[in-house]
This record gives sequence, C-alpha cells and structure tokens, in this order.
Amino acid sequence: MTTSALGRARRTALAGALCVGLVAGMTGLVGCGAEEDPDAGTNGVGKLSAAKIQRKAQNAAKSADSLRLTGSVVSKGATYKLDMKLTEDGGSGEVRLKNRTFELLRVDGQLYLKADADFWASQGDSSQGGRGQGKPDSADELAADKLDGKYVKVPEGDPAYKQLSGFTDKGLLLDGLLTLHGTLSAGERGTADGKRTVEVSGDKGAGGTLHVSLEGTAYPLRLERAGGAGTLLLTDWDKDFVFRKPDASHTVDYGKQLPTS
Repeated sequence: MTTSALGRARRTALAGALCVGLVAGMTGLVGCGAEEDPDAGTNGVGKLSAAKIQRKAQNAAKSADSLRLTGSVVSKGATYKLDMKLTEDGGSGEVRLKNRTFELLRVDGQLYLKADADFWASQGDSSQGGRGQGKPDSADELAADKLDGKYVKVPEGDPAYKQLSGFTDKGLLLDGLLTLHGTLSAGERGTADGKRTVEVSGDKGAGGTLHVSLEGTAYPLRLERAGGAGTLLLTDWDKDFVFRKPDASHTVDYGKQLPTS
C-alpha cells in the first residue's frame, strides 16, 4: 500500500470513529451526513397538507378556554395596538389607537370602558367637529374629569357597544383572524413563543401567514395578516383568566348612551 493510500485509509477510519462517537453521545442525531427529520419529536402537524394544518389550528383555537392576543390590527386605515386576555365568557385588556389608550372589560355580558381625562376630552371635541381648533371646551373638560380613570358601563344600545365589544369576543376575533386567503401552502419551519412551528400561507404570504405549533396542541401562535394588516401573537392558551366586575365606587353608568361632551 502506498503512503497516500495508507493516509486515506487512516482518515476514513478516523471519520468513522468520530461518527460513531457523535451518534452515541447526541440524542436525536440520526447519523453523520444524514438530514435530521424536521418532524422528529413533534405533534406531527407538519406532515399534513396546508388546508388540514389551518383547520387543525382553527379547531384548537376554538376549543381552547382562553388565550392572550397581542400585536397590531389595521382596519379601515386605522392601526389598533392590542393586548387582550380572552375567554369564552369575556375579555379584558388594553387598546391603543394613535396616541389614545383605553381599557376594555367585558364580564357577565356587560362591557366597561376605562380611560383618562385626555381620552374623554378628545372624544367630546371630535363629536363637535373639532371646534376650538382641536381643543376641548370647558364642558368637554368638565365631563372628562368626571370620567377620568372610571369604568364607564357601555350601554348595549349605544353604537360603540358592538364595535368595542368585538375586541373582547374570543370567538368573533378568532373567526375573523385565523382565515387565510388564496391558495394555501405549507412547510416552512420557524419558532414562535419559544416553540417550533410550521407556517401556512395564503398566496405565498399575500393572503396571510399562520405559524402553528409543532409542540403539544397545534395552537396558532403567530399571525401575519393579509395585505400587511398587522401582526399578532397568540399566547397563554388555556390559562386561568378570571374577570370581575369593577367596584361600584369606580363605575359610571350612563344609561342608554355614552357621553359625547
């Protein structure tokens, strides 16, 4: 055997020994030079078709008792920043629109809105067509001061009830958010909320992208809405959220309609 052939033989033997050692010492490594199975140790959802993955995620979300929804939603040109905890019976959290922030609480079928004086003053000003060049008058400010930091009970007959309660309605929100548009495709792997995920996209992302957990229950963990209409994280699935009515001393009931000035 020539010197070069002997060298090659030794290198081959050494590589073989290293491969055996790595296989013995590292869990989950199939073998040297072999590709790792991306579905090893997962819930198997990644092996399904795109339509089945989307359906499985939708069913898991529907069956869950609760979740936390954070991120942004663009609707009719307005960008809403959300941080909501939702259950089958109610919801609680914060909504931000531009520089205005308010809290929502829905419990036992009743909806409450909580905000500071600046928020209420701006509502009164906008309802009067922006009089005073964008500055609320004394009547607006007086009403706003009374509402500052209070839970205002939103009457069911008020036009604001339907719009605001939608932010606290788990079923309504998820039905609208978890539907992708266009031709579905799947397969890209990633992570969300510290878990491995498989992506399902509509029209290569133009119709939205859903990141579905490959660990445990196939919950949707991240949503990139169609047309760049916001990104949402869906976490804390099945956590024990408890919502209680605010104390009467911190609640204002305006009867049939919210104040506008």
